[in-house]
Amino acid sequence: MTEQSDDQVKLPDPVEMNKNMAEIAERSSKLVNDFLQRQAEQAPNTQIDPLNIGQAFFDMTAQMMSNPAKIVEAQMELWQQYMQLWHVTAQRMMGQESEPLVSPEQGDRRFKDEAWEDNQLFDFIKQSYLLTARWMQEQVREVDGLDDKTAQKVDFYTKQFVDALAPSNFLMTNPQVLRATLESGGENLVNGLQNLLDDLERGKISMTDHDAFEVGDNIAITPGKVVYQNELMQLIQYEPATETVHKVPLLIIPPWINKYYILDLREKNSFVKWATEQGLTVFVISWVNPDESLAQKSFEDYMSQGFFEAFDAVTQETDEQEVNVIGYCLGGTMLASALAYLHAKKPQDPGPDPSQIKSATFFTAMTDFSEAGELGVFIDEVQLSALEEKMEKQGYLEGSAMATTFNMLRANDLIWSFVVNNYLLGKDPFPFDLLYWNSDSTRMPAAMHSFYLRRMYQENKLIEPGGITLKGVPIDLRKIETPSFMLSAKEDHIAPWKGTYALTQLAKGPVKFVLAASGHIAGVINPPSSGKYCYWTNSRHPKNPDTWLKNAEEHPGSWWPEWYKWIARKSGPKKTPARKPGDGKLKPIEEAPGSYVRVKAN
Repeated sequence: MTEQSDDQVKLPDPVEMNKNMAEIAERSSKLVNDFLQRQAEQAPNTQIDPLNIGQAFFDMTAQMMSNPAKIVEAQMELWQQYMQLWHVTAQRMMGQESEPLVSPEQGDRRFKDEAWEDNQLFDFIKQSYLLTARWMQEQVREVDGLDDKTAQKVDFYTKQFVDALAPSNFLMTNPQVLRATLESGGENLVNGLQNLLDDLERGKISMTDHDAFEVGDNIAITPGKVVYQNELMQLIQYEPATETVHKVPLLIIPPWINKYYILDLREKNSFVKWATEQGLTVFVISWVNPDESLAQKSFEDYMSQGFFEAFDAVTQETDEQEVNVIGYCLGGTMLASALAYLHAKKPQDPGPDPSQIKSATFFTAMTDFSEAGELGVFIDEVQLSALEEKMEKQGYLEGSAMATTFNMLRANDLIWSFVVNNYLLGKDPFPFDLLYWNSDSTRMPAAMHSFYLRRMYQENKLIEPGGITLKGVPIDLRKIETPSFMLSAKEDHIAPWKGTYALTQLAKGPVKFVLAASGHIAGVINPPSSGKYCYWTNSRHPKNPDTWLKNAEEHPGSWWPEWYKWIARKSGPKKTPARKPGDGKLKPIEEAPGSYVRVKAN
């Protein structure tokens, strides 16, 4: 903390401070006892190592111990760095200027408080942590003799461990928390404990003010109606925003891992609303939040009852036989699989004729899972078997399990920042539409999810010609002739862009590949009005994605207008009178956003 004179420091009332600390001690004791009791009750049915971490670290330790000289060398290197740090810190304490030995990475918000740099003690704590963290991760990355999967797992969980031990996560080593504790007389810790108790009851860390948003009230509010539904999905048709519209309608297939309204958060960042303003007739699938009754629903069911039935409904409602289709994330993986199926099937097989799919747009959609990034850490035989055993009992995978996995990919932003804000500073989380959506999780049917994880993530069969069979038809991505627009995000941790780029080398039809800045969500949900980020284009598609990027042209701002220029050429002239829900053959069922999206996962 920065130094202050006595007349600037307002010391807390010692009586009030003692009262608060006593309350914290009493409630903390009860909290721990209750937690331990619950763990003891659950212990008989709890797997010791469901993430299969132990074996990976055992293998790493065995390899390290086989070369003791290297361990000694590494220890001496760390000791020398500590001595250098102590020398630099001593210089600062004597009033001399000195450059830091190590600094946080750009964008690391854990050390944004000025005291981490201005105060010699906290600067020493910060640098010693960063040195140790860097050293630990370098050591595990340099271990020889590990297979790629084990090395990836060791590296990932070492980072989780390092992130958890950051000094910013603890009361006594976080200057901002210490300052808040002194200024409030410990009230922040009392509030933080209450926040922790509330979150334990809720079963997850609060990332936003859950009372600030309500689906259909101030989020997911673009006007429209549900015009079709079955047990897996509702189909929403949105009200037109222009007097005339393009001839070819647009169908959006969102991922069923999350709810569709990421594309319709609020007016300022709604892709759906913006698309209607461009004169497009927009339909969106809203997937059901499945329970045990849908346990046996398969990937094929999501294709036939989801995509194909929605497609038929769109053609009935608009009286058009051609449709433009967008698939986002898992919805895009399914779209690619379905297109390969449609191009290989016989005329009598289920599904539309492939020529009816006027164009396909893929938002951050994986097809080659050899480049699955850090999500691959969670895919091995031990973990999949444990997951399948759990899903077999419930009939589905809890939405919270998927949410936790995704949050671990960005633990500092999506876990530890909220630990500090909610529990140490005792603040209520800020209302944020994107984080509300992120917390509104969905379940996964057991049969579908097992197929997806095994056949695609673990075995990478989708990229293999004939590797996957749908509705009795072996599929081959190389048969796709549909014109395609592929949008990926440069910092995507869920669908790494070099993995999504692989489809450019397979699809037979014309392809336009665009790379957006930022990540899996912010890279996609980036309206032109925000003026944020940039994107890259390149008309050529070399085999190496790095070569593509090296020769790509950078453009400022949102990629949305770039996509509209492309989709407008596939949509026909804007001369058709605007189509309202109910104008066609389908009778509206209820107002958007519909009832399926309102169902909460446990």
